[in-house]
Amino acid sequence: MSAPPRSWLFVPGDSERKLAKGGESGADALILDLEDAVAADRRPVARGMIADYLAAHVGAARRPRLWVRINPLDGEGLADAAAVVRAAPDGLVVPKVAGPAELLRLSHWLDALEARDGLPPGGIRLLAVATETAAAVLGLGDYARETVPRLHGLTWGAEDLSAALGASSNRDAEGPLSLTYRMARSACLLAAVAAEAQPIDSLEPDFRDESGLRAACAAARREGFTGKIAIHPAQVGPINEGFRPTEAEVAFARRVVAAFAASPGIGTVGMDGKMLDRPHLRQAERVLAAAGLDR
Repeated sequence: MSAPPRSWLFVPGDSERKLAKGGESGADALILDLEDAVAADRRPVARGMIADYLAAHVGAARRPRLWVRINPLDGEGLADAAAVVRAAPDGLVVPKVAGPAELLRLSHWLDALEARDGLPPGGIRLLAVATETAAAVLGLGDYARETVPRLHGLTWGAEDLSAALGASSNRDAEGPLSLTYRMARSACLLAAVAAEAQPIDSLEPDFRDESGLRAACAAARREGFTGKIAIHPAQVGPINEGFRPTEAEVAFARRVVAAFAASPGIGTVGMDGKMLDRPHLRQAERVLAAAGLDR
């Protein structure tokens, strides 16, 4: 069980300076952006720059995972994918996704593009931004019923959803997210886990508020998210630390795994005066994977 990326840093695809800075940030994954961070008339240039960046870095021994956010599938998404797939990104981030049926449609396109470029079939994974419209939020349960073989993860966002709803704000009078957006966040977490995909928490817009970011990471990890979006290199370190298990958690996880290994075929074991069952073992294995450790 390999560790999923903790920090997912957005980098504008048309800025050589920011591409270089992103690669030096320590992020587990870079999202090279062709959507919101790039003006429409700059997209042809950005496609070429991203393809060149991928070609220069994909074969490196030590590098972040390299993803590309394309435009929506009913817009320039196919043109984006056709331009960057030949450079073999690890995956595509897909915005404004209505549900798994759209990802399956994109998967068919990728089948053809991978064949065109001589790439291994199914190698390019998908990360869906799954809550940007009302219909998308209401359809999140479909990910539990319709398998998308390329699916790596689901993430959510409050900004586009509030615009789609015509809301004046996505926060209540005291500052926290309003109920609608908290509901979308929880539903995204549940949908990702049901689909056996990585649940990735949304961004924190104030990149100068490190204490707020650390608190948000701690809350997200407690709930079950295993990574978080970053919009500035300064957020990468706190996110990586926030999703790294503590020494005490790793030590306990090792003991749980060892207890089950000592009693093969047994569904429950006793430890520290408590009975532990298979869900405790799975959680212990996740902790070790998140720490980059084998059993």
